[in-house]
Amino acid sequence: MAKDLDVDRTPNPVDLHVGLRIRLRRKELGVSQEKLADAIGLTFQQIQKYERAANRVSASKLWEMARALDTTIGYFFEGLGDAALSAPGEPQAPPAHAFLLTPEGLELAAAFPKIRRSRVRRRILDLVRTMTEDEDDAAPAE
Repeated sequence: MAKDLDVDRTPNPVDLHVGLRIRLRRKELGVSQEKLADAIGLTFQQIQKYERAANRVSASKLWEMARALDTTIGYFFEGLGDAALSAPGEPQAPPAHAFLLTPEGLELAAAFPKIRRSRVRRRILDLVRTMTEDEDDAAPAE
């Protein structure tokens, strides 16, 4: 009977999104995983698992997290669209999620909007595009 069950180990896109939003809000407030964990009666390892979507956040813990992070429960679902409800076999999370789950991505995402001059932001974007084109050109053909 167990062989008949198809257990998908890939995190659900909604869980990925919620985990990312937990991390973004926590970082935005400058709250450590340890501090958040203490505030809601968990270990920092559990917060890590929630943020990576290794574990799902229960409704009661999400409610406690919203209170501890001074936000609404709805905040954790903002920006979640129909793309998160993709069919099996399709990509489970947009590339932006993977990017924002890295320390560099999160730091860049926090710093970029602080650049007030749109011309400077545009030049940074052009630089990144050029660098990725160079990487694509340098990649060996498969």
